Amino acid sequence: MANWNKVVSYRSASAILVVCIIAISLRTVLLTPPQTHVEVFSVINESHPDELPLDPLIDEDLLQPEPELETDLTKDPQLAEHTYTPDGLLIVNPNGPHPIFELIRNAEHKWNAKLARASKTLDEAVAEYKRRYKRPPPLGFDKWWDYVVKHNVQLPDEYDEIYRDLEPFWGIDPADLAHTQKELEERRETITYMKTSSSPRFEVASSTLPEDRRAQLQRTIENILELVQDVQHDLPPLRISFSPYDNPSMLSDWWVRNMALEAAAKGTTLKRSDLPPVKEAGWTQACSPDSPARLHTPSLPPLSSLSNNISPPPKTFIASHRDTMDPCMHPSLLTSHGQFLSHNAGPFPQRTLVPRFSLCATMLHHDIRPPVPYGWTSGSTAEAEGDLPWDMKMDERLDWRGSTTGIWASPSSSWLYSHRSRLATLTSALSGNISVLPVPKDASTPVGEPEKMRLGRVNPAWMDVAFAGGAVGCDHEAGTCEQMEAVWEFRRKQGRREEGRYKFIFDIDGNGWSSRFKRLITGNALIFKATIYPEWFAPRIAPWVHYVPIQLSYSDLHDAVAFFRAHDDLAAKIASAGKRWSQEFWRKEDMGAYLYRLLLEYARVSSLDRDSMSYEG
Repeated sequence: MANWNKVVSYRSASAILVVCIIAISLRTVLLTPPQTHVEVFSVINESHPDELPLDPLIDEDLLQPEPELETDLTKDPQLAEHTYTPDGLLIVNPNGPHPIFELIRNAEHKWNAKLARASKTLDEAVAEYKRRYKRPPPLGFDKWWDYVVKHNVQLPDEYDEIYRDLEPFWGIDPADLAHTQKELEERRETITYMKTSSSPRFEVASSTLPEDRRAQLQRTIENILELVQDVQHDLPPLRISFSPYDNPSMLSDWWVRNMALEAAAKGTTLKRSDLPPVKEAGWTQACSPDSPARLHTPSLPPLSSLSNNISPPPKTFIASHRDTMDPCMHPSLLTSHGQFLSHNAGPFPQRTLVPRFSLCATMLHHDIRPPVPYGWTSGSTAEAEGDLPWDMKMDERLDWRGSTTGIWASPSSSWLYSHRSRLATLTSALSGNISVLPVPKDASTPVGEPEKMRLGRVNPAWMDVAFAGGAVGCDHEAGTCEQMEAVWEFRRKQGRREEGRYKFIFDIDGNGWSSRFKRLITGNALIFKATIYPEWFAPRIAPWVHYVPIQLSYSDLHDAVAFFRAHDDLAAKIASAGKRWSQEFWRKEDMGAYLYRLLLEYARVSSLDRDSMSYEG
């Protein structure tokens, strides 16, 4: 009897096991969305086919398939398509998947393709240079390549920001450019360094910096030049003039810049006497006559809109971060960022192209941008006090602490409309509503229409954004500082350890570009970034792979926070990829490679004999 009972027990257990297996299988079939073929978006060109072997300079781990996640990024073919616009936005179709699924998927494909097509030899790099820029590389390109190989610099072809900065100067007569350089050296608050054929290092040629701050300001520039201290003896003779301040000021005139670019494309040059006169002031003078900024002059919205960000459909998200930084295509930037609001309608453009190196630039300026090591961190254990593992970051609100910089606040300035002011106002508002897209579990479900939500419920639960300390950059005598402290709650500053508790951290411009980004993206948090300043590394990083791009209107901010709060796996993946990118693509050696190449390029374009300054191989 005992044996029979044992047999019955075994049979019962087996039956139960079979039933469980069948149930699990049925559940998988019924609940798993159909797997569809995804067409990979490829930016590989004919000169760099997929069959090329992997670049020995690239960490091959970066080229491995992304790890499997529970969240499916595969779009159901039955769903509708979103619309991509020339100004860098995705317009949401409610019958399509949640757009962030699609943006992440597309960005990953393009990033992996960029890594795979990178040049692997000097000959390949020279060929790719000629294909992109329609001229041979600058003299010294072979030694620059040796530096790249020695220091394992990845993505050796992705220096398009140098091309964007210097290409207009190719259309200016070299003698006239040299004359403009002499004039620049006499301008106030400028410091000029020179490298001669008899000198192995840079030396100060002239300075008009204020005496009381000269040492401090000069150190800012010397920190930049130290990036190439090991190779400066290989640089050809050149003179470079710097501004040590946060903001750019070389506003372009569209007609001047466009004529220079057309001449450069033809291989010809223009004398200053050939350039049209600059007759009008204003930011929009840097835009083409048929641009949205020229056709629809922006004006300040009502103050009530600053704390109530509900907007009519359709919803939009960033598909190309650089394109959304262009005020000519997005005129609202001119009335929503302190860079532009500080000068109202805008100053007079420069009457010619002035070759000044500055710490940052907008797409309306022609300041030349070197990499700036200010705020740089290696992410080492000693420096990463707040770098907690993702699972130990307990706070799922969006974090930001900062000062009231970005615009001089006075009774005559539009400081309430500035980028930091609007961020603090929107994220602290308790009255009013905001529209937020629903968040499906995967890309097989339509996203649907935005839903109206009360800010009084959403902001306390999702946002921890506040000014810290007290009001600065404001007119005390006129009472503006006191007014600021009545508008917002000022909280205490955060330390690195406290900052490290947050999964989501916001990065935004101050008086100029944000020098926090390097530290933040190295800290294993998911970084949400809003900016108008394209930086030197723009072609060398991938939004939606390494960070989350946010429009300066913040119309997509609550949507992005809602999405990643619901999809913790994707948030952790991007945070980890961002940290890894920072440690492997933003080293001191990577900044050195960029500055080295920028100076080689500038030495050629500023030379009176440009042809002799080319590398022929």
